[in-house]
Amino acid sequence: MKSRNLAAALAVAGLALSAPAHAQYGQTVSNDISKCQRGSGPAILVTVDGIESSRGRMRVQAYHATATDWLNSGRWLTRVETAAKAGTMQFCLPVSAAGSYGIAVRHDVNGNGKTDLSEDGGAMSNNPSINIFNLGKPSYRKVAFSAGPGVTSIRVRMRYM
Repeated sequence: MKSRNLAAALAVAGLALSAPAHAQYGQTVSNDISKCQRGSGPAILVTVDGIESSRGRMRVQAYHATATDWLNSGRWLTRVETAAKAGTMQFCLPVSAAGSYGIAVRHDVNGNGKTDLSEDGGAMSNNPSINIFNLGKPSYRKVAFSAGPGVTSIRVRMRYM
């Protein structure tokens, strides 16, 4: 009986190890703040300040803080998307392990799913400066922060044009 259980456990572990690397990407989750309570984790609790209106949708995404992943299409790890609320909002993004991450926030004010520079807002971990030279895509080094095995809290400020 023990050998059968061991064989089953090894088979499951083998399947997990053979899963393609891209399987870790693209996890849309609900904004379950309870997953960011004391004793939980690993997770990132993101507090977003300066949301200008309750119109549209907020999207918060966690990325590995690497040149390969940061803000590259399909390379986000965890995403929360919900209705916007003016002022301050909190988001909980579970992550698979402690490590170096970057957070990107977008307020799609008119809800059209496109980035409208004249209307939409954005924020990133560490609140890097954004200018015409980096066109809203600062280096992953500027947004990187370390998340531990528990809940890591960060605070970002929305910017609108």
